[in-house]
Amino acid sequence: MKASRVIIIASCLASASPVMAQSRPSTTSMTCAAANAFVRARGAVVLGTGRDLFDRYVSDQSQCQRGQSTLPAFAPTSDNAQCMIGWRCVEVTIEDR
Repeated sequence: MKASRVIIIASCLASASPVMAQSRPSTTSMTCAAANAFVRARGAVVLGTGRDLFDRYVSDQSQCQRGQSTLPAFAPTSDNAQCMIGWRCVEVTIEDR
């Protein structure tokens, strides 16, 4: 009985490891049109853009916090090295107004 508890506990701990974490979608495995549609469909999403690189992309300014504006966001896709996939939220400074 005791050995079965150890196995159950070990399997629970193994399933909680970072290796089992869900990976984020990557723009490099999507076409430009697919990446753009992905952002538009979700409103706001974090996408991988290369090895250990990621950013948050939004479909429009309504996805940003108060005091933020949007700038065009470009990312590499499978068919375009500089695809505009959506927008990035940026802080508005006094100089920008």
